[in-house]
Amino acid sequence: MAERSDRGREMTGMWHIGTLWTGAALDWVGQLCLQSYRDHGHAVTLFALGPVANVPEGVVQRHAGDILAFDNPSGGEPRAGSRLWRDLFRLRMLQFVPDMLWVDPDTCCLRPLNQARSEAGNQAGSQAGNQAGDCVFAIDASSDKRISTALVGLPCASAVLADMLAFTGDPTAIAPFLRPKLRLDYAAAKAAGQPVPLSAQPGGIWGSRLLWYFLNKHRLLTQALPAGTVAFPAFPAFPAFPASVASLAAQPGSDRLGQTGGMIEPMVLSLAAAAPGVSLLEMPIVRSLLAKHRITPTAEVRPPRQRERLNPINPKRLGMLPVRAELSEVLDVPGLASFADVGGNALSLALAAQARHDCDLVLVDFDTVRGFPAQRSAWVAPYLTELAAHGIASDRVKLVTAAAQLRPCDLVCAFSTAAAPFQVNRLGPVLALVLHADSRFLVDIKKGSGGFPFLAAYGANAPMSKRIEQGKEVVRVCLRPDEPKAAANDAGWAAIARGLAGPDGFYRANDTHSFLFIPRGDTLVVTFDNLDIAMGRREDRRPWGFGFIEKQGWSMLGCMANGWTWYRDPWVSAEFDALASSGFFRRFERVVFYGASMGGYAACAFSGAAPGADVVAISPQSTVDKTVVPWESRYKTVWGADFSGKYGDAALASAAARRVTLLYDPFEPLDAAHAQRFEAANVVKLRAMMLGHRLGSSLSQMGILTPIILSALGGDLDEAGFYRTLRARRSFPRYQRELFERVLAKGHFTLARQLGEWVLRQGDNRAMREALRALAAR
Repeated sequence: MAERSDRGREMTGMWHIGTLWTGAALDWVGQLCLQSYRDHGHAVTLFALGPVANVPEGVVQRHAGDILAFDNPSGGEPRAGSRLWRDLFRLRMLQFVPDMLWVDPDTCCLRPLNQARSEAGNQAGSQAGNQAGDCVFAIDASSDKRISTALVGLPCASAVLADMLAFTGDPTAIAPFLRPKLRLDYAAAKAAGQPVPLSAQPGGIWGSRLLWYFLNKHRLLTQALPAGTVAFPAFPAFPAFPASVASLAAQPGSDRLGQTGGMIEPMVLSLAAAAPGVSLLEMPIVRSLLAKHRITPTAEVRPPRQRERLNPINPKRLGMLPVRAELSEVLDVPGLASFADVGGNALSLALAAQARHDCDLVLVDFDTVRGFPAQRSAWVAPYLTELAAHGIASDRVKLVTAAAQLRPCDLVCAFSTAAAPFQVNRLGPVLALVLHADSRFLVDIKKGSGGFPFLAAYGANAPMSKRIEQGKEVVRVCLRPDEPKAAANDAGWAAIARGLAGPDGFYRANDTHSFLFIPRGDTLVVTFDNLDIAMGRREDRRPWGFGFIEKQGWSMLGCMANGWTWYRDPWVSAEFDALASSGFFRRFERVVFYGASMGGYAACAFSGAAPGADVVAISPQSTVDKTVVPWESRYKTVWGADFSGKYGDAALASAAARRVTLLYDPFEPLDAAHAQRFEAANVVKLRAMMLGHRLGSSLSQMGILTPIILSALGGDLDEAGFYRTLRARRSFPRYQRELFERVLAKGHFTLARQLGEWVLRQGDNRAMREALRALAAR
């Protein structure tokens, strides 16, 4: 079983492809996909339950029973052909057949997969327990906490594969990546002698989530190929393959698909992921691939396989609508800090946003008939109950019952149902107060209602999905505010900044960035901020840190970005060069660069203009250059930007600083991977475990951000002092919840109970009370 094919990778330098087909004959989709791998020079083995008709020439057929038995249903294996059985087959194939790469049988090869073998992959294989091993796996486009099962290669002797197989060997194992409440329920059922069967557990239990969990456990996630590696032709929930690219036809004879705007060039195209009702044969890209690989489609077109619904709860419980397409808007919003639901019909999306970004949730009790009602609407109470049941602390949820309570939010939803229709053109009083320049507004518009002309005044909108409701077409659209609002911000900021600069400072700006210098003392603090946040979310409309920098008598140079630009504007680099060459930074006894996330990247990168400066960065990225950090799956808006030049790679540019202090959560895999790239001797890494990417927000909620940053800017922050201050997290609900879940996931039930009881002794915590009640029932 372990023999190598005579066309194996050791001869061709290419992967030997293995896949599984459970039907009696290949349809034209299967023929196209297998032929595409053959035409790109791959040896292909098709495993099946029996002889398969219509298999392309040169494809080797093998019986699936050589890998995984299925003749004895009582032998403990899942039912043959089921999803669990296919997931287990994939792992067993990787175990038993060396040098074989698993691909789904409905994925079409776009270019030879020998390019997937990178030096990073070889290193990952070595870490996994096989010195010669290659690892190939890609982030799933639906979530950066899933691994795509469409393309997987792992060394047969690797420790990570052994761990996954050991997990599947226990049919009553409770997956550590399930929600804590679900794990407690399953543990109680198991203790009562009625374990929950795998077939009744959430989808992907042996698939994408299992892969992500164990690859993360073995610290291999940084080796993952980007989410765009596996492309989807039309399914709207996955942003890796947009319509602008899907409409391109591959030229016959070419190995590549066209790409635009720096989009990752995909390796395979998953034809199974088309949207419901979409005909594959109507897609130019599919017709071109059929011509290229000489496949004639039959009349019997297999309907696209439907992917599992991604909503974390059943939307029917509250009469909500599915939000599959809208998940792409959540996953693709960098720095999402606030989510607003107007009318209460977007609970599933609110839960997804909170789980992905740990954002604040704003419930706007408003409808277009009554406006803000005098008494709470009926949807509010069950909505709050669901949020609490999912462990979301009450202090992260704000209920808005009057216009005066509204504030700008990053993502705003106003969904309608047949029972609760919305008249979009009556949303004006809300939109004027909840949108800022970088907001996204998702709304349902009934055809002929006048909603489209009304929204046109607020910005450009793009259709996302359509449905028929009471005989009328309803279109869900995504609106992004227009430039005039940003221009108004620019004008208002320019007036404020010139006043702050005074006669001895300066204000310089172009279309997207600005510099404000305020002279005060011999210490200069250089900050990086977002203009829209300063103008839309701060009452004083000042740059970040303005107040306490002023109180210390320090000078300030504030660099402001109008949007998520990552400051990759040549004008910004030229300004820093000009300041450096003029001796500006040498005027000060001490220079400190500060920023968080995008601003943290900029603080590290542009510190290169002032060698010997100090840098303080919270959750910084080292770069978003996909050729340098292919595992970085966030911040798609800047994937096409140029990160070259002396200020491009923050990990390299900051090496000239006197000291670089990084604050980050080591349990955030991507943040930890960026921090790992800072290898210079001047780097001090302060780990704030289980506080998330939005570390600054967590520290602020604990009341310790200001003393930590002041100490850091003043040069007095050391590791001992930081960790003493960080003890405040012990009473912080987010940290308590994360710690409880991790203890529970490791099976330390007694310790989890002790932790929960300790938390409740400090004060009431509904989520913890319910978790302990479930734990006591096991």
